[in-house]
Amino acid sequence: MSLAPTSCFLGTFLVLLLCSNIQALDLPKDSQLFPPSFIEQPPKMYVVYPNDDIVLKCEAKENSRATYMWEKNGVPLDRNDTKVIRKQDSGTLTISNSNGNMKEFQGTYRCFASNELGTAMSNEVRVIVEGMPKWQKDDIQPIVAEEGDAVELPCFPPKSAVPPRIFWMNSTLLHIIQDSRVTMGINGKLYFANVKLSDHHPDYICHAQFVRARTIVQKEPIELKVIPSNSVKYRVPKMMMPVGSSTSYVALRGNTLQLECISEGLPTPENEWIAITGFMDPKRFHLDEYKKTLHIEDVQEEDDGEYECIARNTNGEVRHKYTVKVESAPYWINRPKNEVRGPGEDVKFTCEVEGKPKPHITWMMNSKPLLAENLLPNIKMDGENLIMYNLRTSDTAVVQCEAGNKHGHILVNGYISVVELAPEIKTPDRMNYSAVENTNVFVHCKVFGAPTPVVYWYDKDMSSVVRKDNSEILTNGSMEISDVTSEDEGMYYCTASNSQGNMTISAYLDVRNATQIISPPDNQRVRKGGKATFECIPLFDSRMENKIVEWMKDGMEIIEDDDDDKYFIEEYTLTIANVQEDDEGTYMCVARSELDSVEKAVVLVMIDLPEPPSYLELSDPQDTSVILTWIPGQENNSPIDEFIIEFEEDRFEPGTWHELIRVEGNQNTVKLNLSPYVNYQFRVIAVNELGLSNGSEPSDRIRTPVAAPTRNPNDVRGEGTEPTNMRITWKHMRGIDWNGPGFEYIVRWRRQNQEDWMETVVTENFLYVENTKTFVPYEIKVQSKNELGKGPEPKVVIGYSGEDIPNVIPENIGLEAFNDSVIKVAWLPVQKEGLNGRLKGFVVQYIAQNEKHRNKLIVHGDSTHTSISGLKPFTNYSVTVHVLNGKGEGAGSETQTIRTEEGVPSPPTSLRVERLSDTSLALFWGPPEHPNGIITGYKISHHLVSKDHTDSFLLQTINDPSQQNWTFYNMSSKDTYKFYVYAKNSARESLPVEIEGSTMKELEFPPILNISLSRTSKCITIRWSPLDGQRNVELKVQMRNTSSDHWQQYYVNASEAVFNIVELQPEENYLVRLLALNHTNFQQIWETRSTALPSALPKNGFATQGWFIGLISAIVLLLLILVIICFIKRSKGGKYSVKDKEDTQVDSEARPMKDETFGEYSDNDEKPFTSSQPSLNGDVKPLGSDDSLADYGGSVDVQFNEDGSFIGQYSGKKEKEAAGGHDSSGATSPVNPNIAID
Repeated sequence: MSLAPTSCFLGTFLVLLLCSNIQALDLPKDSQLFPPSFIEQPPKMYVVYPNDDIVLKCEAKENSRATYMWEKNGVPLDRNDTKVIRKQDSGTLTISNSNGNMKEFQGTYRCFASNELGTAMSNEVRVIVEGMPKWQKDDIQPIVAEEGDAVELPCFPPKSAVPPRIFWMNSTLLHIIQDSRVTMGINGKLYFANVKLSDHHPDYICHAQFVRARTIVQKEPIELKVIPSNSVKYRVPKMMMPVGSSTSYVALRGNTLQLECISEGLPTPENEWIAITGFMDPKRFHLDEYKKTLHIEDVQEEDDGEYECIARNTNGEVRHKYTVKVESAPYWINRPKNEVRGPGEDVKFTCEVEGKPKPHITWMMNSKPLLAENLLPNIKMDGENLIMYNLRTSDTAVVQCEAGNKHGHILVNGYISVVELAPEIKTPDRMNYSAVENTNVFVHCKVFGAPTPVVYWYDKDMSSVVRKDNSEILTNGSMEISDVTSEDEGMYYCTASNSQGNMTISAYLDVRNATQIISPPDNQRVRKGGKATFECIPLFDSRMENKIVEWMKDGMEIIEDDDDDKYFIEEYTLTIANVQEDDEGTYMCVARSELDSVEKAVVLVMIDLPEPPSYLELSDPQDTSVILTWIPGQENNSPIDEFIIEFEEDRFEPGTWHELIRVEGNQNTVKLNLSPYVNYQFRVIAVNELGLSNGSEPSDRIRTPVAAPTRNPNDVRGEGTEPTNMRITWKHMRGIDWNGPGFEYIVRWRRQNQEDWMETVVTENFLYVENTKTFVPYEIKVQSKNELGKGPEPKVVIGYSGEDIPNVIPENIGLEAFNDSVIKVAWLPVQKEGLNGRLKGFVVQYIAQNEKHRNKLIVHGDSTHTSISGLKPFTNYSVTVHVLNGKGEGAGSETQTIRTEEGVPSPPTSLRVERLSDTSLALFWGPPEHPNGIITGYKISHHLVSKDHTDSFLLQTINDPSQQNWTFYNMSSKDTYKFYVYAKNSARESLPVEIEGSTMKELEFPPILNISLSRTSKCITIRWSPLDGQRNVELKVQMRNTSSDHWQQYYVNASEAVFNIVELQPEENYLVRLLALNHTNFQQIWETRSTALPSALPKNGFATQGWFIGLISAIVLLLLILVIICFIKRSKGGKYSVKDKEDTQVDSEARPMKDETFGEYSDNDEKPFTSSQPSLNGDVKPLGSDDSLADYGGSVDVQFNEDGSFIGQYSGKKEKEAAGGHDSSGATSPVNPNIAID
């Protein structure tokens, strides 16, 4: 019988599981021996000074149990040499400086770590022993230079394997200030591009700081004498460092290269650096503040090329070219690693290195060189690879690969350990892995064993994962699942197996939904100074624990600052206030969980008014035209829509700018039409969506020649101001339209259709023509002229002389009542004779009967009818019509009278209810205030108050207008009714007047009397007396704290006569009020304020206890005795000389000195004041006086600022303590002495 494939896999897995060693192989560190492997080696260079010990570290892993051996200059060190100290079970050696001359220990050292399985060797370390740095004494002569000359001050520091740090100072230890004129070179020299008189000093001192030696040495001061000159000449720059026109450098990969460019000249040259070949990466290429030095950090092969420095001033320039060739010491690409294999397996060591020149590779085994002719049969050496086949346990060894070129050497150890070990899975069992959908996840199973174990993975159904398309087992034993989905969630099992056994672990994979941004932010364009707001709403899987939304700008996280309100982040919103240019950029919303993140980028653009145009230029000038060009300014992220060209002239309106023309925003040139006799200048304004820019700088002026006028004035009119005149007016011409000097107006006029013209010349823009007939037409012409001639022939304009009051009267006036508030008015057209002017319209005057005020309605034009609205109903009105012209209105027509129609009456007045008995009542009312017609009667309806108004019904219609009352019978004595009364005329009925009424006997209100209030600390009591017959009336008690707006309320029956409010706060004030039910509503009947009660001490306080009184009495008695004793001692002559007190002071000069380092300063170095030093104001007091600071020593923290000023604060003056009293907790000082009194 055959098994199905799934059953075979399941059976195989169960057999492996049952036969396996379930516990992981957890061997003690010392139970398995491995070849030596270094964990610490000495550096390649080790510099020591006479006071230093030599400590060369060399340590191998503990599991190698190695022994150590050192070589010096290729010769083994004597293990019995007492000058060399070795630690037990350690390769580190120490050579103490107590051995005397340390020079004998200078040389090349190498450490070897060995055990029975092999030998590892360290890299070589060169030990250099240097003496303490000293500067040779030189006879330094003053350097003399003339003002403006170039100068260099020498500095040749002591030689050292570790170059010192150089700096220049003066004798007062102030640094020499460096700038573009004064520069220190890489060689330590101080260069002056040109000297000034202020550079004259006697103490330029070069200092060299040797950090490893913890020493700073200084050269003798150099005096620089600057001689004043009356003929300082400017000169072309010249290179001071480096000299010549070109320099070549070999730079090593990974190092920092400095190229300097120090020049002299007057004025001081400014530097510029350019890359002739290649590119200067701003991340690695940096210039110092004054561009004297180009720093290239982490030099790479692509930096190979040419660079040039250009030094310029106003007189010329000088250039220096650097040719940089990049080479490299050997560096690793792939180095040998420690390997563990089982018998019969193969192993390959790879030693891949790079460098320039190409490094040479040497293979060694157990520190012995491997030669091709001496290799064992199972070893193959192939350049960068060393391969060992069919391994045996005896092949266990340490392999060394060493690579070198002229720039250095590198060495690495790697061992091969041939052992037989059962599989061990280093990954913990039952690990949980989480991933989001559509990502790749690695489930780890790190195995160890020899021979190398085979790894199997099974899913929750015990199926091999190799059957799944999205699963792969990696060479390191881990499993990769690509594009995981929810179906991949569950338990997985990893089994490692070799000839020595097998082992299994489990892991669980949790698959979650990917984070999303469901509402991303939008790009924004914000005006400068405005506010930008981005909103970003994410959606996280509910199982995620760490959910956060972050905001970034140009790759940097945005963090709110309490001291800056630029950014405000609230939940999913980022607000940027006061947007400026540096706020522009790309903003990123990042929704992040512990497993994934998603981001959305948006762009913020700041927009603003455009910058003004510049470089205005005039070209091709003609008599009346010129071409203007300009360069547009910055758009500020908002395209320019148009340009406005304005002009200003200095003859007629100097300083005033006028718009001349507008052009499209894509133009930067325009031909301008000009007027003669004007001295123009122009400016240009840019316009975008936000508005207008500032005006550009004005152009040059251009003056046009004179000419005769080319235009005549506009808006010529002739109108009379009186019936016998005509005023001719026109719009005054601007000065730029005069075209020349002597500008005037020629005015001509005549009666229409007559031949002779009247003429006059004026300079104003008006002329009166007198003695005219009333409202007759005139022909008018106004022409411009100047000294060069007249303007073009003007057009004729018709004007009229003055108007007079109309003589004509409207006739046949007709009236019609349209409704109760509108009447129509009509009349016949009027004749032109008698109008005495232009017909403006008609004035309709009307007045109501018995009124004094006359109303007017103006009808414009020649209309013959109108309507008057807003009138009173059923009212008589008198109407007249008047003709209206430009002078005014004429006499009125014959008066006509009409009455408006009836309207809606107003409601009845004075409605009241009278109770007649328990079942009847009567209504009484008066007539409407405004009948608006003839009242014909009334209508009455009513309904219960508790019922809806739709239940009302018509009870009676009264057709006798004189009857103004009505009686109701059979009414319920328990109900309240609402009554409505309407007035009627022949037109319609009025709105109702309404009232409530009942046959119930009216009860007295309020239902209680004699209200009073009393209060204890936590209770308020209210008392009252109910009225007879009203003991069951419902009351409401309300109370609130005066500091609160919330009322607490309680319901109580009036018959109870008393009510208590408890659990109050004694120190609080309360408002209390009573409300009683009046029919259907509660009404307030009483209110008062209850004030807080004063708090009382407990009756049995501790102050009344006998023990307390006794204690206080004893203390008072003791104090009295002490006062008496002090008085007796003082009266016996307890006086002390100032000298005695001064002798008690501690000598402030005798304090121990701290270890100090050259170049470090402290304000504590200043000599403190002594007790004999006088005060600044001359008021000298001994330190022992009553007002000395010592009196405050125990209660004041005495401190000084850096400038030495006192910043202590007295907390109270303290009596001097006798000898043997409390010791001071602080050190004795001149400002806080301990004074002992004998």
